[in-house]
Amino acid sequence: MEMQERIEQVFDKRFGGKGRLYASAGRINLIGEHTDYNGGFVFPGAIDKVIMADIRTNSLDKVRVFSIDLDDYVEFGLRENDAPTQGWARYIFGVCRELLKRGGKVECFDAVFAGDIPLGAGLSSSAALESCFAFAFNDMYNGNAIDKFDLARIGQSTEHNYCGVNCGIMDQFASIFGKKGNLMRLDCRSMEYEYFPFNPQGYRLVLLDSAVKHELKDSPYNRRRESCERVAKELGVTTLRDADMSMLNAAKSRITAEDYFRAKFVIEEKQRVLDVCEALNAGDYETVGRKMYETHRGLSHDYEVSCEELDFLNDIARDNGVTGSRIMGGGFGGCTINLVRDDIHDRFIADAVRRFADRYGHEPKVYDVVISDGARRIS
Repeated sequence: MEMQERIEQVFDKRFGGKGRLYASAGRINLIGEHTDYNGGFVFPGAIDKVIMADIRTNSLDKVRVFSIDLDDYVEFGLRENDAPTQGWARYIFGVCRELLKRGGKVECFDAVFAGDIPLGAGLSSSAALESCFAFAFNDMYNGNAIDKFDLARIGQSTEHNYCGVNCGIMDQFASIFGKKGNLMRLDCRSMEYEYFPFNPQGYRLVLLDSAVKHELKDSPYNRRRESCERVAKELGVTTLRDADMSMLNAAKSRITAEDYFRAKFVIEEKQRVLDVCEALNAGDYETVGRKMYETHRGLSHDYEVSCEELDFLNDIARDNGVTGSRIMGGGFGGCTINLVRDDIHDRFIADAVRRFADRYGHEPKVYDVVISDGARRIS
């Protein structure tokens, strides 16, 4: 049974009749890692894995929501002190509250939702959930008058204020603004964005999920951010966005080796994003792939956020002649994203699954993804 049909059947069984159907997508980030908090560029795209929800206004003084995937039901009001205890429900409650804080309108409603975004794979299922409901409320209650950037900010503020996650805006941006056949370069300083064509004829995008996440005793992300901030201060710039390698090399004797290599990665990654944009405009996917390998090496050796399992998957990709491969996401586990020619796809997957399982005792999860539309109304 297709997801849409299942959602509609469950909605009818629980609430009677049907509502409006909305969806919003998970996302990948082709290149541009750890650049957002350095004022740089990210390069995400929405994918063909979504959160889908059937939503209808009710005449009650409470919201009623059922999650098919979690087999869990919640009721809550729309006042600040009505927050539900279930973690998943706080994403929906937070969207309601953040929209109301901004002067928008939300009425009590019934909803059933499900998704096919793999959880824990770094594909931003939480942002897709927020974006699905924010887009729906804009359509149902606000005449689509709320700016799409504000919808993304509503999702981001939900994470900050109701879910305890101090995230950037890339995930919500990609989920809201996604466009089939296009990636988006987002300038994290000015918030300007531009679409770039991504129609890799003869190639596929494949995610290999290591299914590992290394728990770390310290705060590696905070320490790397502090490194970048120290170097920026030493160079006399606001963020490393405004630095180049000549400036960094001139200051090498005044900073620690660790800080030097952290900043080196960020400065080089900024340029790689721009190089990939140029390559995509030229339809040059071989250059795109080379830049992906360069990013992986930088994340592994300079920024030091890789792990043995991800480096092994990257090595397998190189061994099989995969065009491009790199860590996707914050690091220390999760996925590699791979740009794979059609003619070697099956052989590469079989080799990666076999070799990874031989070494680590479990198979990586494999997801083929297609760049698709973001938040939208289905029916």
